[in-house]
Amino acid sequence: MAEDRLGILEQRRIEAAFAKGIYEEMKAELGEAQAKAILSRAVVKLAKESAAAMAKEAPGGEPSLAHFIALQPLWTKGDALQIDTLRKDETHYDFNVTRCRYAEMYREMGLADLGAVLSCNRDGAFCDGYHPNLKLERTQTIMGGATHCDFRYRMEE
Repeated sequence: MAEDRLGILEQRRIEAAFAKGIYEEMKAELGEAQAKAILSRAVVKLAKESAAAMAKEAPGGEPSLAHFIALQPLWTKGDALQIDTLRKDETHYDFNVTRCRYAEMYREMGLADLGAVLSCNRDGAFCDGYHPNLKLERTQTIMGGATHCDFRYRMEE
């Protein structure tokens, strides 16, 4: 399952290298604001599509918080994230990310200003695509300059 796939960090590295060239061309033609808006819409759309495909892989085709949590190794593979789990039960999954190699990677690639568009932007959209009752509350990210990311997932009834 999740352990057999390419880790998301490596996938994002490949995508970012490609997106950087496209973004630079759009920025030159359309300006920074419009280029970021287009890139953001595309990333959100892809996140929802990816989530819907993963949801179909859930046992019995029924997406659940347990299955969603079981997918997390895709995002943490290769020590991509250091996580402190605060709560994990049938309806809640709360954790803090204390180290984010995604943010580090985007900075190293010269894409610090696009990191949130290319990664953080996907998290809520992924929930929307995975299951309409899966909600994410996050008030801060390392990518945005905070000391940690505060992920608070809940599966509503």
